[in-house]
Amino acid sequence: MRNLYLLGLAFLLLLSGCAPKFEQETEVVQDSDKKAEKAIIPRYNISDSYYKAVLPYKTGKARGIVASYINNRLDIDEFETGLMRIAQDSFPSDKYFFQEGQYLEKETVQDWLKRKRSSAQQQAYEKALEKKNLPNEGLNPIFDTSNEDPGYEAAMKKSPIYVAAITEQNYLIKNNEDKLEIGGIVIGIGMNSHHYYNLPDSMGGYPRDVEISNAEIEREGKKAAEEIINRIRTEKEYASIRDIPIVVALFKQQAVSAVAPGNFIMKAKVDANSSNIGKWETINEKYYFFPSNEAKSNYREDSLMVQNFSDAIADFFPNFTAVVGKGFYKDDELQELTLKIPMQFYGKAEVIGFTQYVTGLIMEHFENYISLQVYIESESGAESVIIRDAGESEPTVHVYN
Repeated sequence: MRNLYLLGLAFLLLLSGCAPKFEQETEVVQDSDKKAEKAIIPRYNISDSYYKAVLPYKTGKARGIVASYINNRLDIDEFETGLMRIAQDSFPSDKYFFQEGQYLEKETVQDWLKRKRSSAQQQAYEKALEKKNLPNEGLNPIFDTSNEDPGYEAAMKKSPIYVAAITEQNYLIKNNEDKLEIGGIVIGIGMNSHHYYNLPDSMGGYPRDVEISNAEIEREGKKAAEEIINRIRTEKEYASIRDIPIVVALFKQQAVSAVAPGNFIMKAKVDANSSNIGKWETINEKYYFFPSNEAKSNYREDSLMVQNFSDAIADFFPNFTAVVGKGFYKDDELQELTLKIPMQFYGKAEVIGFTQYVTGLIMEHFENYISLQVYIESESGAESVIIRDAGESEPTVHVYN
């Protein structure tokens, strides 16, 4: 009987394990200004899916932009890590090394994310600052209607904020002199799927939500990408990277209330010494929340697989509620599944026994072509984690002390 799992408590391996040894080799990084700097590249890599980062770690020039402008934490994480996944196609992780963006300044990106000013607005702006010929580089559409204008709401719906965030990632490569230099740049453009705004007090003063169509997202995203690439290729502050290939990708962020992150929808590559964006490729990726009607409707078998797993746990643990999680799909195939199991525990032995039981269920319910992470949690926090990479026959289990 399955409830005899307690007899095996003593045999559960607690993989607090030995931490991997990080041997390091010293390299020379050739900066864009041709200033040589010492750098360290860790020999150890967590996975082929990740890039080695150059040390000392340099934070991006536009650090904080994504966190300030993207709607929620789920989208923030996927926007950055998903961009690394896209980079692999052009700048593979066995040859290139990751560094946060060192070329787009924070103030520049903030200016690009603003609305473009009309001629009248630009004149008033320059008059207020007592300066002339100020840049007017906003990538979002002009909004030139007074708060008292009866057409305010219609104008807001017609001209939403499309471009929400811009991030830059640099990929370094060793040259013939065994030194590191910039070898590729990836630009991510976060696009709004919803435009949120407040009506003026005279019109009721309550928040509004305008949904932006996929066609609009693609059209405005491509337009923004073309303008960004043109600026990088022509403006003098970017002269040192004109001969560097650039990959640009469009990210569709979800609504504020979404329980699953957004996804990248398109990408294109710009060759070295060119400002012409190549053919746009559609990216077929999406996250689904489990359990949900959307997952059940689009991927019934996967939804049932997660539900059966949850039911099997409930059969033997009356204080269990339900398994929740998210699945990552690429080209309509489930690639990665992350599940969370909330439980109430009364001792470490119960945590160990439960973890062992769940590990056995994983082997029964999930094929090993899926990359799987299962997190067991209580009111006190994380209790244990079970991880099985795609293609592996046995999971790795860790029970937290």
